[in-house]
Amino acid sequence: MPYTAERPVARESSVALRARIPGWGVDLDPADRPSVPRERFDPAGTGARWRFPERQEVQGPRERSIEHAQLPPVFGTAVPLRGLSGAIRRLAYRRFSEARAVHWLLLILGDRVDALGSHVRSFATLRPDNPITQTGVLSEVRRRGFSSRFGRGRADVRHQWMDPLIVAGPWVLAAAVVAVVVRGVARRR
Repeated sequence: MPYTAERPVARESSVALRARIPGWGVDLDPADRPSVPRERFDPAGTGARWRFPERQEVQGPRERSIEHAQLPPVFGTAVPLRGLSGAIRRLAYRRFSEARAVHWLLLILGDRVDALGSHVRSFATLRPDNPITQTGVLSEVRRRGFSSRFGRGRADVRHQWMDPLIVAGPWVLAAAVVAVVVRGVARRR
């Protein structure tokens, strides 16, 4: 509305709005608000028979954020930390707050180190990782990967040139290292 010399129109009152718009202001009265029972503190209304829940038994050292004085009553124990990736994750929890980016970057680094260790360990098994099938390269050819990327306004088109470097780069680098090592061993013989 443009500014004019006339006095602005007064806002309608709550009573007028309620009369004109069905359901307007339904939550103004706290008695009518559906969330009001949750806003009131009523320990007897929850059915809880404890002041603080029983604590899960801690077996071995656990990671906890430096913001918290103790572990929560229940916590996950699916994947215990081990090796270099575990040391990186422990460092993230021991030294840095969850509010700092370095905490999360260290956790991501620990995850990447763990993934690399899993790839290396897979070569010692009868079924090593297969980068061709596990990276989805074949589906790019079979499932119209090229035509789905262009002319559709996708945001990932800008950085898709990096995808082969990120996905295939470590495999190519590992193959080059193995080739250099094998060549060096062959020359010594």
